[in-house]
Amino acid sequence: MFEGHGWMVWLGVALALVAIEAVTVDFTFLMLAGGAIGGSVAAAFGAPFAVQAVVGALVAVVLLATVRPWLKGRFTIEQHQKMGAEANIGRSAYVLDRVTQSGGRVKLAGETWSARTLGSSIEPGEEVVVESIDGATAIVSRAQIGGA
Repeated sequence: MFEGHGWMVWLGVALALVAIEAVTVDFTFLMLAGGAIGGSVAAAFGAPFAVQAVVGALVAVVLLATVRPWLKGRFTIEQHQKMGAEANIGRSAYVLDRVTQSGGRVKLAGETWSARTLGSSIEPGEEVVVESIDGATAIVSRAQIGGA
């Protein structure tokens, strides 16, 4: 295969795989690029194409089985970041206008929100906890005294 210059072909394949990796960021194509570099090294030492292919495949499989899981664990963020209204669930707020089952207002995260409670009414100045969000309305309950 391209007598004497097969290593350049393997290197070109490795560069193409690295470019694909830059788009996917899954570490799969990076491991395959490592295999192509293994094939390139074999070609540089004058190995026949069949040996180059076997070396490339073995290096890629070893990298996929060992290095990729480590990289995924190191660079993947598993946490689900709550955004928008969902981020307010569990936060404390302060009652501005009496909150009943039909309505009221609270100060939540520096903003005034419509609020209602599923239980008894809550008076202005009391601390509440956001249980859920229904559209633009915070469903709140009394905060537990002493954090219990």
